[in-house]
Amino acid sequence: MKTVPLTVRPVSKSGFAAFGDVVETQGAELRLINQGSTERFHDLASIDVLDEGGKAIVSLFRGQPFAPPIEITMMERHPLGSQLFYPVSDRPFLTVVASDEGGRPGAPVAFLCPAGVGVNYAKNTWHHPLLSLEEVCDFIVVDRDGPGSNLEEYDYPDTRYRIDAVSG
Repeated sequence: MKTVPLTVRPVSKSGFAAFGDVVETQGAELRLINQGSTERFHDLASIDVLDEGGKAIVSLFRGQPFAPPIEITMMERHPLGSQLFYPVSDRPFLTVVASDEGGRPGAPVAFLCPAGVGVNYAKNTWHHPLLSLEEVCDFIVVDRDGPGSNLEEYDYPDTRYRIDAVSG
C-alpha cells in the first residue's frame, strides 16, 4: 500500500468551483428584509435534489473531531443530489474532494474551510465524509431525501492519502 501526503489549501470559490459552491457571505448579494431589521445573504448555493422524485431536506450533523495525521482511504458521492454543509459551530473543518475518473475518484484535493464558511458539493462529486477539526462541530446540512440510490462509495485499493498537518 502506497501512502501519498496531501497538502491542505485554503478554500476559495475559484479553487473549489469544479466540485460545487463555497458558501459564504463575502461577496454575496445582500438584501435587507423585515423592514430593514434583517440582512439576507441571497442564493448562496445551487441546491440540486429533484432527480427521481427527491426533495430537499435540512438536517443537523454532529461531526466528531479529527486530528492529523488523517488518512483518506475512501470517498463517496451522491448521484441524485447536491449536499450542502454549513458549520453552526465556530470551528474550521476540512473538505476533501476528487474529480471523477471513469466512475472512480481521482487523487483527492484537501481544502481548509474557516469558521463561518461552508461548502455545497455538486451532484455526483466525489468527497470524503465530514472532517471536523479541533472539537465536535455541528453542521446544517441541506441534501436529498427520496427514492432511488443516492450513495456510492469507493475505497482506494492501492493508495492511502494522508493529511499530516492543517494550518490556516
